[in-house]
Amino acid sequence: MSSQKFVRPIFDNPFLNIEELPNDTIKRQPEPLTQANFDPNGTSLVISKDVDLDINKKTWMRIYVPRRIIANHDDDKLPVIFYYHGGGFVFFHVNSYGSDLFCQQLSEKLDAMIIALEYRLAPENRLPAAYDDAIDGLNWIKSTQDEWIQNYADLSNVYLFGSSSGGNLAYHAGLRVASLSDRELEPVKIKGLILHQPYFSGKNRTESEEKLKDDPTLPLQAIDKMFDLSLPKGTLDHDHEYSNPLLNGGSKHLDDMFTRGWGILVTGVSEDPLIDALRNFADFIEKKGVKTFKLFGDGYHVIELFEPSKAAVLFDAIRDLISATKN
Repeated sequence: MSSQKFVRPIFDNPFLNIEELPNDTIKRQPEPLTQANFDPNGTSLVISKDVDLDINKKTWMRIYVPRRIIANHDDDKLPVIFYYHGGGFVFFHVNSYGSDLFCQQLSEKLDAMIIALEYRLAPENRLPAAYDDAIDGLNWIKSTQDEWIQNYADLSNVYLFGSSSGGNLAYHAGLRVASLSDRELEPVKIKGLILHQPYFSGKNRTESEEKLKDDPTLPLQAIDKMFDLSLPKGTLDHDHEYSNPLLNGGSKHLDDMFTRGWGILVTGVSEDPLIDALRNFADFIEKKGVKTFKLFGDGYHVIELFEPSKAAVLFDAIRDLISATKN
């Protein structure tokens, strides 16, 4: 589909001019941040609260639940979806406006508990720091006495969901979990991954990366730069296990995902430079025997964050994944 058919939003895109500063940091422009909505007597369909994860690492989480479950004192247990925001591992936060609005939509439309993680950003904290934070979050829900988790969370029905770099994070957190014994995370049971336009690339350019190298939302130079800033120091190129999931035949823990019966939803859109890498990845895990769900259509990178009405098809695909993996 021609790019002219999509009117891109006008916004201050931090990916276009990334300015490095001394002492392993970058310049980040101030952005409006949201507050949790913890008023159970209000009118919004979703309420949220913030909880600390690791004060030393400055990590925390925002938990979202449909208002009706608290207002009506429902006994329903909700599926739990961990959400990891995008931003190339170097930008944005769990309380950034776009992430917060998207998580409210998720909770409302999927009737689920959403736990959005504020993970550490690069280059101050390079990978695997964000992956470590995701595992910290899973360890938190298995042992916390938090009232919402105790009363409303179905810990036997947990999914890891990420957009863009968050999709990369969800995949690598999933690989770690798959390598564990069931006993190590009890009572938490992961049922699947939702990899929404995940941030995967490698040393060799794909056709879509070449064709869409000047994409106004996620240009090729930004894809490369953000991996330069987030991969471990000393990494020679982007054929690293954190950036290229097909490297050396992929992770051995894909076999563990297959054995556990997880489902993996992979999404991609026509005007995203990552689209070829995502199609290749989805075909790769499908050939590995993993229960693979695919959603490929038209649009630009993370279009749902700019045009919330476009999220309906994505939510339908997530419902299908949950329905197919809940038992």
